[in-house]
Amino acid sequence: MFFLFMLLVLGTIVFFLVRHGQFAPQSLAGSRSPESEAKKILAERFARGDITTDEFMERASVLNWTPGSESYDIGKRKKKGL
Repeated sequence: MFFLFMLLVLGTIVFFLVRHGQFAPQSLAGSRSPESEAKKILAERFARGDITTDEFMERASVLNWTPGSESYDIGKRKKKGL
């Protein structure tokens, strides 16, 4: 009985870690959407000074992205209300 309880507790902990992005299998952790990669590259180019503010905003609008509204890293989602 104790073994089943510990197995249930362990399964619950793993479920919540995977669900909140703290722990994921290697195949899932390394995969990103093309949109998130594009946002990351765009932000890096702007930070290096490769593109102007106008170019940055124009290209961000093509991606339907309002910089500052969310992180370019979609894998780490912010909790609302905090």
